[in-house]
Formats: sequence, C-alpha cells, structure tokens
Amino acid sequence: MEKIWVISFVVVVAAIGLGLFLLNRKTTNYDEFAKCLSEKEATMYGATWCSHCKNQKAMFGDSFKFVNYVECTENQNLCTEKGVTGYPTWIISNKQYPGEQSLQKLSELTGCSLK
Repeated sequence: MEKIWVISFVVVVAAIGLGLFLLNRKTTNYDEFAKCLSEKEATMYGATWCSHCKNQKAMFGDSFKFVNYVECTENQNLCTEKGVTGYPTWIISNKQYPGEQSLQKLSELTGCSLK
C-alpha cells in the first residue's frame, strides 16, 4: 500500500512540474517582425532541401508564414534573374545577404523592430 502512495506522489509531482514548465515556457511570436520584413520587401530565397534554409525558417517559428519567401526549386528563372547562387539568400533593398542571417541582423538591415 505504501508503494502505491509513493508512486502516486511521484506521478502527481511530475504532472505539476510539467504543467508549470509548459505554463512558464516563453514562446516568442515574431508575427509583427515578419510582417514588417515583408512590408520592407525583404525576401528570402531558398530550397526545401537546404539545411541552412530550414534553420533560418526555424528562427521565425510559425511566424515564417508572413515572410516573403521564394522557393528556388520551383522558381528557378526568378532566382537566376535575381542572381541567387546559394541558399538561403536574403535580398533587402536590392542587396544580397547570402547565408543564414540572425533576426537581429535582419532587424538592423530593415529597421523592423525585434521585440
């Protein structure tokens, strides 16, 4: 009988701990930042198979849906026309920024506030 109480106690404590962790976990929402990038016509060029592109997208989380994005495997002519030779490449104010860019760097380049 004592064993059941100990197991029950451990399960309850673990459940409370997990609940507190999930409640206190900060999930950053970059929706406004991503929308601002799009308004400033910042565009990311990438490819689905590109691991650096996946990393770049992950920095935004769910907010990436608001970023101007061109999939070069589906838009080869546009990417060639823009001079994109590697992925990811950001084009901001007609200037290329190849490679993964930090959100801070994107903020500096566009003037978009990163809260």
